[in-house]
Amino acid sequence: QLAQMSKQLDMFKTNLEEFASKHKQEIRKNPEFRVQFQDMCATIGVDPLASGKGFWSEMLGVGDFYYELGVQIIEVCLALKHRNGGLITLEELHQQVLKGRGKFAQDVSQDDLLRAIKKLKVLGNGFGIIPVGGTYLVQSVPAELNMDHTVVLQLAEKKGYVTVSEIKSSLKWETERAKQVLEHLLKEGMAWLDTQAAGEPQYWLPALFTELYSQEITPEEAKEAIP
Repeated sequence: QLAQMSKQLDMFKTNLEEFASKHKQEIRKNPEFRVQFQDMCATIGVDPLASGKGFWSEMLGVGDFYYELGVQIIEVCLALKHRNGGLITLEELHQQVLKGRGKFAQDVSQDDLLRAIKKLKVLGNGFGIIPVGGTYLVQSVPAELNMDHTVVLQLAEKKGYVTVSEIKSSLKWETERAKQVLEHLLKEGMAWLDTQAAGEPQYWLPALFTELYSQEITPEEAKEAIP
């Protein structure tokens, strides 16, 4: 029975290779097609991105595609780091990457970005993905963020800011715990403190502060970001 399963798996792999060869252009050009193809690969434990020199990346050019996308992601994150402290929403990252690629480049989906970011994780603890509401925050700096920080980021998602009182009432935390988390986000440059706010200080998360989304990266900022 095991031999039969192995034989079936080999056959499926061969069919997948033929399919990939036949639809090479579509896989490279169409993001939706690419997601479906990646899912097909995952069902038999094949990772087309696992090796830059493997059969899949040689034939499809996907290794190069995700490598280039990874470089673009790093460039955007560096250019905006002074604004958002190294946290950016997946939507904002997607917009900026598309803008940087120009209209004649291959189309890129948010799924492509997530796959490229997962590959960037091998470079160390700099890159990470934090689920927030119905989207993700992409972390591009090696700051230690634990579950407490993640929960506070999720709480701030709706308004773009959070206060100590809101954390205490929503999460039933002690004042000290709330302050500790917020101080860490401030120290890492991921939060800004508004002491002029009515009532009590507000801790703003620039990555979630929608007014900032419309601001474009200036060429000067891009130059400063690239070492």
